[in-house]
Amino acid sequence: MAAQTRALVAARWLADAVKSNRVGPKLRILDASWYLPKLKRDAKAEFKQSHIPGASFFDIDDCCDKSSKFDHMLPSEGEFADYVGNLGIGNDTHVVVYDASDIGSFAAPRIWWMFRVFGHKSVSVLDGGFKNWLREGHPVTDQYTKPQRTKFKTTFNGSWVKTYENVLDNIKNKEFQVVDARANGRFRGVEPEPRETIEPGHIPGSINMPFTSFMDSNGQELPVEELAKLFQQAGVDIQKPFCVTCGSGVTACHIALAAHLCGHPGVYLYDGSWVEWFSKAAPEHVISEGKGKH
Repeated sequence: MAAQTRALVAARWLADAVKSNRVGPKLRILDASWYLPKLKRDAKAEFKQSHIPGASFFDIDDCCDKSSKFDHMLPSEGEFADYVGNLGIGNDTHVVVYDASDIGSFAAPRIWWMFRVFGHKSVSVLDGGFKNWLREGHPVTDQYTKPQRTKFKTTFNGSWVKTYENVLDNIKNKEFQVVDARANGRFRGVEPEPRETIEPGHIPGSINMPFTSFMDSNGQELPVEELAKLFQQAGVDIQKPFCVTCGSGVTACHIALAAHLCGHPGVYLYDGSWVEWFSKAAPEHVISEGKGKH
């Protein structure tokens, strides 16, 4: 596969790899399903019942900075290396990530981005996720064999991670564009956030591109020409630096994936995203058509 298309793999390609017993130290499959609590879905329990043969479960609430009060913030290099090494992933492993979201892909691009930020480029998202895998009739299993532990070495690209202070400074110095992946109603401040203590709204000067707009009804990524058109229509210059944000740093990575497919060298992520921003920002920095922040 060409480097540019490697970010996505087709279900048929992966099914062929499973069938011909290529899953192992050189190819690992990760189920990275994660759901907002209001969906009342237990990702781990679902994995135990049914997953792609050879897959392991990747838990973003386990592979994270547990000392942070914010959800699933990036782990340290050592924590990441240890976690993925435990899943049998080495530096020469091709990693394919998927999730079982009803829309095709929800959390998988976040894991794709995490591998890349820790220096691992051989990582792909399964196009269309588990939804499309099932739709095409590929096999599933409830069997799991823990991979043999291996060594993984990270090379952290810290410039890709933006903090609250970076994004706050950017309101004045405008060094990068800020693109928000949440639903338009949440961005505008007229529909509730899924977390009860957080009001909706957006960061001053940010642009809204709901993450669902990058996929078709089967959950598959739109063709590159259409992705490029979406960026153009939203007023995002993909030749220039930009930072992505969402509720808690998960669906923002859909924008990073789409930009990568369009040839962008590397999108930044505001890891704390809206939950952190709303918690820390002054009221005038919460732009909302609703009640905002008082």
